[in-house]
Amino acid sequence: MAETKEMQKKEAQAPEGVETTRATRVYVPNVDIIEKKDHLLLLADMPGVDEGSVDITLEKNVLTIYGKVEPEAHENHRLVYSEYGVGDYRRAFTLSDEINKEKIEASVKNGVLKLVLPKAETARMKRIPIRAEE
Repeated sequence: MAETKEMQKKEAQAPEGVETTRATRVYVPNVDIIEKKDHLLLLADMPGVDEGSVDITLEKNVLTIYGKVEPEAHENHRLVYSEYGVGDYRRAFTLSDEINKEKIEASVKNGVLKLVLPKAETARMKRIPIRAEE
């Protein structure tokens, strides 16, 4: 019998001494990180965000992604029950010197943020040619 895994959103904890300015929940987006030959690919699930509501910053080697989600308001209706939590998204990553920080690219489609983190020249794998000795 196949085993199913239930996924739930995890609320982000504000760093010690940091207060939020919006009265909304903040979630930690689920992320996949895939290593390719010349870059890392980071995919973050952030339902409800688009290119105008996501902010990506890089400061002191810390890459922070923040997505702002406005709750959907239905005119002339009152929410009676909800199982899906609506809120913002925030997650931070410390980048090593193996990433070329000047060439990071970002795009978003259907609530999935895609970051391409190019490897620096020194971090790329290099093949060493082998020659036969006589």
